[in-house]
Amino acid sequence: MKRITARDGADITVRTSGSGPGIVVVHGGGVTVDVYRRLATALSSRFTVHLYDRRGRADAPPRSQPYDIEEDIGDLAAVMEATGAANVLGHSSGGFIALKAAHRLPIDRLALYDAAISIDGSFPAAWLPAARQALRDGQTARALAIVGSGINPQTGAAKLPLGVQTAIVRAFMRTRIGRTMSDLLEITLDETDIIVRNDGPAEQWAGVTSAVLLASGADSAPFYAESNEALARVLPQARTMLIPRSGHDALNRARPRLVNPLAAFFTGARVTRPA
Repeated sequence: MKRITARDGADITVRTSGSGPGIVVVHGGGVTVDVYRRLATALSSRFTVHLYDRRGRADAPPRSQPYDIEEDIGDLAAVMEATGAANVLGHSSGGFIALKAAHRLPIDRLALYDAAISIDGSFPAAWLPAARQALRDGQTARALAIVGSGINPQTGAAKLPLGVQTAIVRAFMRTRIGRTMSDLLEITLDETDIIVRNDGPAEQWAGVTSAVLLASGADSAPFYAESNEALARVLPQARTMLIPRSGHDALNRARPRLVNPLAAFFTGARVTRPA
């Protein structure tokens, strides 16, 4: 564990494991780096993996009010500079931050899994006002249920009555990850708002010249793969990959069908589609 200094003087705790080329992981919303420990272990025989909590988590500095993505980009820059890593792996909203940062940070290879990028309205966001209102009303379980069904409309749970979904979420909130997601819900909504406000044509990302792997889960919401295909048409060094039998949490589960293509990409080897 190492503490580095962010551009604004705040302390960032970086947990490093493994040996080999460095990879910085930019985690998704509603979680901490704890859920990526399995991923770090799976990659550590071939890479030096750097994990750090983004702001607003217990082991990280407080975030700015209102939320400013420039703060996240600055922190990623500080971690890359301190570790010497030139490879970045972004997940969900962390993928949005990483792609935004790639416009100006020296990222050689950028892998994104289920990156929350909105291309011409592709990111479903009609649920956002209702989720914010529920959270303001102190109905956290209801707010989380609205978020879950809004982002994952393809699931069976999303088709249940909202009251049933809320009861299921209330039980989920008794688990460790459920408590974390509920504690970080306001941050998640703020990040979603930034993603929506950055909606636009894929061409706005064309200035990213890093080698990019745009991966998505076959069992994830379809808009991730659709956005990836749009991005691949404008990014000069990008390719897409659909990971079979994988949902939005596949990066946390770190199965070989996802870890192996990531490892091949970061070593510059030929990336083959998993069976």
